[in-house]
Amino acid sequence: MLSRLWLLFAQATTVGLALLFVVATLKPQWLRHAPALAPAPQVTIQQAAAPEAPRAAVMKSYAEAAQRAMPAVVSVYTTKEIRRAPALEDPIFDRFFGDRSPGAERVAGLGSGVIAAAEGYVLTNHHVVQAADEIAVALADGRKVAATLVGADPETDLAVLRIDARDLPVITLGSSDSLSVGDVVLAIGNPFDVGQTVTMGIVSAIGRNNLGINRYENFIQTDAAINQGNSGGALVDAAGNLVGINTAIYSRSGGSVGIGFAIPTALVTGVMKELIAKGRVTRGYFGIEPVDITPELVAALKLRREHGVVVRGVQRSAPAGSAGMEPGDVLLSINDTPVRDTPGMLNQIAQLAPGSLARVRVERSGRELDLSVTVGERPVPQERR
Repeated sequence: MLSRLWLLFAQATTVGLALLFVVATLKPQWLRHAPALAPAPQVTIQQAAAPEAPRAAVMKSYAEAAQRAMPAVVSVYTTKEIRRAPALEDPIFDRFFGDRSPGAERVAGLGSGVIAAAEGYVLTNHHVVQAADEIAVALADGRKVAATLVGADPETDLAVLRIDARDLPVITLGSSDSLSVGDVVLAIGNPFDVGQTVTMGIVSAIGRNNLGINRYENFIQTDAAINQGNSGGALVDAAGNLVGINTAIYSRSGGSVGIGFAIPTALVTGVMKELIAKGRVTRGYFGIEPVDITPELVAALKLRREHGVVVRGVQRSAPAGSAGMEPGDVLLSINDTPVRDTPGMLNQIAQLAPGSLARVRVERSGRELDLSVTVGERPVPQERR
């Protein structure tokens, strides 16, 4: 009995060793131990919920918006006379450099505009019509009529023209305050006098200031192509409503590089109404030279604030000087509205009615003081010809 069990054990062992030899020779990977799996790291992923309603169809065309706005966008042609210096009218000068027109030269200019009222009022840029001797407006329907300057505001670079024509298409004013970065906008104008042109882009930024373009800045930045001749033209939203007046581009070559600026309708509307009513814009005036707080000013003046506006200079005969404001004062608030930066402060003062009293809180030598400033009227900037 024992011999039989031993025989079975010997046979089983022999067969097992034979199988192990075969496997080790032909399939050695079967004998390798699989490495232990490391625990998976925990990752928190934010997954969007499934939409409750079908996704809105992507707009494939802005033709309706363009067709709604284009008839109200015009081309503005100007001519101005550039007088030569008396020294250049010397016969000897003409002998060597050639005879020229007697004493003056006529220069043509081009811009765009927007019909903002059925009474014939056209919005454009001040720099388009500045110092122009003659202004003509070409309508989208082919009519070309003379225009007169109603008023201009160099500090916002806006101007209003008046034309005498019937059945004028009028643009619909939209709300620039409702714009958000990423919204689609269309720029309409006459670049390089090639004819009315529509370009598309998005709102790249809002509230742009400190660009050194205008005194009062609150620009809409867009990448819609804006070129020479587009100045004064329309920036409209996806519904064809006016949200801005195209006014400037950032470019080293003179062509569009995708950085354009438009004056928002929130600013345009008030300026336009004043220009139509009075031919000029009335603004409040303190007579101070402000500067934004910088780390250098914090150290030099030992300020307790890292942001805000410091008074760098005060005109003694101006309203702020008469009220006791001094250089080095930090402006905290005007009529209980906080002062945050220079552009915002300038807009706050500009909106004050001349002759009214403004409550101004300042910080001086670590103490807060309340001043009562009788608002003056900002002087009209001198026109350059």
